[in-house]
Amino acid sequence: MLRDDILKQSVQRQLRNFAAHQVLDVSAHSHAAVAIAIVDAGLGAQVDGLPVHEVWSNDAALLLTRRSAKLRNHPGQWAFPGGRLDAGESVIDCAWREMDEEVGVDIGADQVLGRLDDFVTRSGFVISPVVVWAGAAEKPHLNQDEVASIHRIALTEFLREDAPRLDAVDHSEHPVLHMPIGHDSIAAPTAAMIYQFREVCLLGLSTRVAHFEQPQFAWR
Repeated sequence: MLRDDILKQSVQRQLRNFAAHQVLDVSAHSHAAVAIAIVDAGLGAQVDGLPVHEVWSNDAALLLTRRSAKLRNHPGQWAFPGGRLDAGESVIDCAWREMDEEVGVDIGADQVLGRLDDFVTRSGFVISPVVVWAGAAEKPHLNQDEVASIHRIALTEFLREDAPRLDAVDHSEHPVLHMPIGHDSIAAPTAAMIYQFREVCLLGLSTRVAHFEQPQFAWR
């Protein structure tokens, strides 16, 4: 699956056709935005079990991070670039700013393809996902105060037959959602946003994900 104009137009069309994304009341929560950034697969992701390309690949990928262990919220977890909205800041402006601050990738307003559903985390955030076309992103650089590592995960990895994985838990009627990558997996809330991206942007389905549970390690 190449990161080309055909894919860009397809994702943009699927987001336009998606039933209005769900915007949640943030009055009782902290409001954050994340950038679901489509980039080149590049030289591959440093994730156990995933291939590492010896030459630059322009296959399409999502840009993810592992959060710094020093952070108070969600330390060490898989995440999209993102963070709290500043006072008076829009969701889209926050996603732009966080992309630049966390991974050094600058995107313009014309590269925003659309939005997915807001998602409430167990740790007290409403997260607004913004889908962006971030180009090759050839030379990202991480903010060591916030990001431990940067990863490019090919879109085809999220289309695996064993994805998603749904694990029943005692404390909820709803399962915890995981998206397998290599020999590892990503858990909700990030996995829920990846899964909705897959369903809406790649498969053209109107799939909702707000009901999925999150593992207890994600509650902090």
